[in-house]
Amino acid sequence: MADTAFTKVKYSLEDGVAVIKLNDPATMNAAGIDMIDELFRAFKKAAGEARAAVLTGEGRGFCSGANLSGSASGGAVGRDRDAGDALESHYNPFMTSLRDLPIPFVTAVNGAAAGVGCSLSLMGDIILAGESAYFLQAFRRIGLVPDGGSSYLLPRSIGRARAMEMMLLGEKVPAPKALEWGLVNRCLPDHELMPAAMAMAKELAEGPKAISMIRKLGWDGLDAHWRDQLDNERKTQREAGRTQDFAEGVAAFLQKRPAKFKGA
Repeated sequence: MADTAFTKVKYSLEDGVAVIKLNDPATMNAAGIDMIDELFRAFKKAAGEARAAVLTGEGRGFCSGANLSGSASGGAVGRDRDAGDALESHYNPFMTSLRDLPIPFVTAVNGAAAGVGCSLSLMGDIILAGESAYFLQAFRRIGLVPDGGSSYLLPRSIGRARAMEMMLLGEKVPAPKALEWGLVNRCLPDHELMPAAMAMAKELAEGPKAISMIRKLGWDGLDAHWRDQLDNERKTQREAGRTQDFAEGVAAFLQKRPAKFKGA
C-alpha cells in the first residue's frame, strides 16, 4: 500500500518489504535537502514496520547526485558559502542512519548513480544493477570532493587503485564493469532488476532476527581490529542464541523442515 505523505519519495509496503523510490524524475532524482529529509523519514518508517527494504529510483535514473539548483542545494555555490554545511546538517546524518539501519536493504540501481547518488547506491547490503546502470564519481567535474561516504565505501569495496581511478578521473563505470570490479553483487537485464530486488528483499524479510545482527557485524567489521571483532561476534552470538528464531531454526533442522522465522 502506497503512502501519500511524501512528495520527493514514493513509499509502499509489500509483504514485509518497504519499497522506497526516489521520486523526482525531472531531475533524474537529484537528491536535494528536501529529498534527503523525506528519505530519512521513509527509512525510519521502514525500520518500524518492515523487515527489509528496497531503494530504487523512479524513471530512467537512480540518482543524478545532489540538487545544485535552488534552495534544495543548501546554498552550496559561491566563495562565501560553505559547501560542506549541508553535509554536516543533512547528508551525513542520513547516511549514518542507513549504516545503522536495524533492517537489511537492497539497492536496485537503474540508470545513473552519480555523485551522492553513487554513495546512496553503495549503502545497500545487497547491490543490484540493471545493465543500463552506471556509477559515476562526478565531484571532480564541478570542483568538489567525494562525499556521502564514498571515499570510505569505494576503497573498501573495490580497493584503493580502482577507487582512486573513479574519484580522480570521474569516468562512468558501467554496470558490467562494476560487477567485474566487485562494486555490485549482480548485473541484470533492466526488466529483471526490480523483480530480482523484490525477491531478494522478501527472502531477507523472511529471515531470522539474526539477519539484523549479521548486518551490524558486517558494517562494524570494516573498522574493527581482529580481537575486537571476535569479541563482538561472541557477544552478538549470545544475543542471537536467545531469540525465538534460533529455537525455531534448530527445531526445523532436527525435524527436517523449512524454518518459519518471525523476526523475534
